[in-house]
Amino acid sequence: MDGSAFAECAFSEVSLSDLFDAARWRMFRWYLGQKHHSGSFWSATEQAPVIHESRLEPARLLFADFDPAVSRIVAQPFLMTANVDGAVRKHISDSCFAPPRARWS
Repeated sequence: MDGSAFAECAFSEVSLSDLFDAARWRMFRWYLGQKHHSGSFWSATEQAPVIHESRLEPARLLFADFDPAVSRIVAQPFLMTANVDGAVRKHISDSCFAPPRARWS
């Protein structure tokens, strides 16, 4: 996938397989003088680096990496859009953790 394709649907209609096979929503950015603290965390669970954009995220990734109930870790997996009091609100989750495949339905 080149990052230009996406699927729009209700969150309840998304399968775990679709969610964890998707490419991350945003591109990783880093430049001199930026105000956030981008980096990557080597994940034993993923056997690959997982990106983060704050100083708090690596701590959460570390806990997830040692949690036997987590089988996948994906960074910035989706854009959530909702109408709140007549205004459109958007949020990209920092990361998403999957349970062991045996529990996927």
